[in-house]
Amino acid sequence: MDRAVVTGAGGFIGHHLVSYLKRKGYWVRGVDCKGPEYGATDADEFLLLDLREADAARKAVAGMNEVYALAADMGGMGFISKYHARILTNNSLINIHTLSAAADARVGRYLYASSACVYPEYRQTEIEVTPLREEDAYPAQPQDAYGWEKLVTERLCTHYREEYGLATRIVRFHNIFGPLGTWEGGREKAPAALCRKIAVAKLSGNPEIEIWGDGEQTRSFCYIDDCVEGIFRLAHSDYCEPLNLGQDRLISINQLADLISRIAGYPITKKHVPGPQGVRGRNSDNSRLRRVLNWEPQISLEEGLARTYRWIEEQVRQTYGAQISQPAAK
Repeated sequence: MDRAVVTGAGGFIGHHLVSYLKRKGYWVRGVDCKGPEYGATDADEFLLLDLREADAARKAVAGMNEVYALAADMGGMGFISKYHARILTNNSLINIHTLSAAADARVGRYLYASSACVYPEYRQTEIEVTPLREEDAYPAQPQDAYGWEKLVTERLCTHYREEYGLATRIVRFHNIFGPLGTWEGGREKAPAALCRKIAVAKLSGNPEIEIWGDGEQTRSFCYIDDCVEGIFRLAHSDYCEPLNLGQDRLISINQLADLISRIAGYPITKKHVPGPQGVRGRNSDNSRLRRVLNWEPQISLEEGLARTYRWIEEQVRQTYGAQISQPAAK
């Protein structure tokens, strides 16, 4: 039986990846500094470890054939645009220790979860942005410390492959969303935040929701089931350069809100307020993804959002319930 460790297994993507690997017949170790927040893990073993410490990283990878390195201190724009020193320090320590431990343990495969945040600001200044190809990461100019750390760790993975023979793979996520992810508290991404706001509007009867900026900033969004499928396919390919993983359908935040509103069956009124917006536009060029893996994400944005909204509305209902319910009709 193949044995894999998923670091960051208490987080959104890591939680789903553990379940995916179990369905594939793996023995899976989950590692994080916390357990999953929205459901029990499917991991055979779950270790609470702080991967900023070298000893913890060695314990995490011991006896494993494959490492899926997803652990990171991260969140949505409100988080990564604020805590630069914290993010750069914590994530650098996590990845340096995990890579070193994996090389020493001679694991068979090592997949590193990078991000579209590595792409330079100067390529993302327009709403109708040209889709980003993998080679567009250079000359480098990521917007935040989060992107800089991801880019540096990509280079570190390459050097570990070249110098120590560690079979590294590098995946660049483009806005992954779905159920069982953070939906409140400041670390949530745009789809989850909008689903929460619209669910609250629907349950309270107040149609006004806040959107940061003018809402015309654009992104592409990829559903979690496609994400974990792509992770596994890349990990078991012979492709060792960074590879985009995301949808290539561009949509504005205003359009995303309208789409979720239709799914919820509740019309909204948008109130645009000051707030961090990130780059003006970002989209994935999937040409290399299709060529390398002979595959691309299959689940439509509408279907993914419908599944996600249903889950988040239920979380809002259970968490806030009577606090926001509409008064009963007389």
